[in-house]
Amino acid sequence: MTVLVTGGCGYIGAHVVHALHEAGQKVVVVDDLSYGKSTRIEGSRLYGMDVAAPGADERLTEIMKSENVEAVIHFAARKQVGESVEKPLWYYQQNINGMLNVLQAMKDSGASKLVFSSSAATYGVPPVDVVPEDVVPMVPINPYGQTKLFGEWMGRATAHAFGIKFCALRYFNVAGCGPVELEDPAILNLIPMLFDRLKQGKAPAIFGADYPTEDGTCVRDYIHVSDLADAHIAAMHYLDRDERKYDAFNVGTGKGTSVREIVDEVKRVTGLPFTEAIKERRAGDPPHLIGSPERINTEMGWHAKYDVKDIVESAWAAWQANPEHHIDVENWKQID
Repeated sequence: MTVLVTGGCGYIGAHVVHALHEAGQKVVVVDDLSYGKSTRIEGSRLYGMDVAAPGADERLTEIMKSENVEAVIHFAARKQVGESVEKPLWYYQQNINGMLNVLQAMKDSGASKLVFSSSAATYGVPPVDVVPEDVVPMVPINPYGQTKLFGEWMGRATAHAFGIKFCALRYFNVAGCGPVELEDPAILNLIPMLFDRLKQGKAPAIFGADYPTEDGTCVRDYIHVSDLADAHIAAMHYLDRDERKYDAFNVGTGKGTSVREIVDEVKRVTGLPFTEAIKERRAGDPPHLIGSPERINTEMGWHAKYDVKDIVESAWAAWQANPEHHIDVENWKQID
């Protein structure tokens, strides 16, 4: 079986490509390299393209046929909450058209299994502390979350109409690193953003300290990227079953960690004596978002192995291993 990974050169995608290789799978990758690096896919064949572009469905169909693709893991999408609020039409165009083209190509080529990269942003601001998959209303509060929820609807409808085996994995806050060469290449997630500010000698920022949480900062469920990669392997096996109860799964730990707690862990791991800056809230950020992993624990036998300490330590090791990012800890000082 050949697995096609869209966005496979990016942070999460490259970890999943690595996990697929470890599992003995043949992998091909489609990526426009807007955030990813071609060196991260361990010899997999790379097709450079934007899956949301006009005509991408035809090109994807050709790739799937020529490579005998049976399964697709679809990551390629725009993913910044704040940016989606500022550029909603672009997010709809990129994320919904990308999903549409992937599904059309699967229908036309005969590829039969799809694992979709969804998001906890589909829940919006849920009325419970720990969110199950189907008990709360799905009311995303930003265009990014809306595109992910619509992507789930598209996958579900296609599964019903054409028999494609489909499941969506709703990620919470992905962080950490497996092999150090798979470091997060884009400064878009919290921990790399903190490290990048330290690299510049600037105060790491906390966006909003007046949320209705214990310490006033946003609380999230942080999941190690290697745990998330393992969840994709489990999902591939799940789709091989003839009987499947569910098509959407939270991938999280069920435990909440505040932004301030992450900042404090960064202080401990790096040993740098910085003072963080408190800034205004970002548009579209819910105060509290933790996922119940009970369904994926029970149905797939998947359980998170790593905690926040492991996440920050692995992210720091990868950051320091990169000559472009390495911080001279002994001579570091905060300049603002």
